[in-house]
Amino acid sequence: MKLITVKNYTDMSKTAADIIVEHIHKHPQLVLGLATGSTPIETYKCLIEDHKQNQTSYQEVSTFNLDEYIGLDPLNQNSYHYYMKSNFFNYINIPEQKTHIPNGEAIDVEKECEDYEQQIANHDGIDLQLLGLGSNGHIGFNEPGTSFKTATHVVNLTNDTRQANARFFDNMEIVPKKAITMGIDTIMKSKEILLLVSGENKSKALARLLHGQIDPTFPASVLNQHSQVTIISDYDALQNTVVPSSILL
Repeated sequence: MKLITVKNYTDMSKTAADIIVEHIHKHPQLVLGLATGSTPIETYKCLIEDHKQNQTSYQEVSTFNLDEYIGLDPLNQNSYHYYMKSNFFNYINIPEQKTHIPNGEAIDVEKECEDYEQQIANHDGIDLQLLGLGSNGHIGFNEPGTSFKTATHVVNLTNDTRQANARFFDNMEIVPKKAITMGIDTIMKSKEILLLVSGENKSKALARLLHGQIDPTFPASVLNQHSQVTIISDYDALQNTVVPSSILL
């Protein structure tokens, strides 16, 4: 595990974008795993700016998103289909057929999970997976207690996660209660993982990741078993945390 420390959220985002761009230049057919939420928004803005200025091409890149709410139309402004288009895809030259997001409106959601897993396998897995860190340790929508052996599956969202996402909805009542998420085992099969952590509100979670036991009650702890994880953290998220000597700086 490697830790890159930066001053603030802006620097974290720029550093993450630089790493992604470097991977695309080295491997134009990169299979890129993508995250949503507030953490990666600035990273996507940096990637868009790089695309405009340096013409980094996404023509051969394939993307797989971590998750999608069940029951939301792709045109719903709170769906992750809408999020990805409005925050990233609409501003780069990636072919739409190379972008993959679970279908939250699928009639048979279990089959949708199986099909999504198969699509990832057909691309020989994720080359570089972008992740955020939930305050309760969730990665994707894999909540505390999720087995480390899970593939893409349907998850019941905890109240903590729904409350954390309620700011994007008009009221708590309409925040979805279920989602399709890439499983922990699928995430762990990624060749490389890039974990973004920013803000004082994530400091306890990051400290537990760096110092705690590997335990399904804290899903992100499984990342300690992956050989190629890079954490990019700002100073606020690292406050009061002593970095273990085993972490490569």
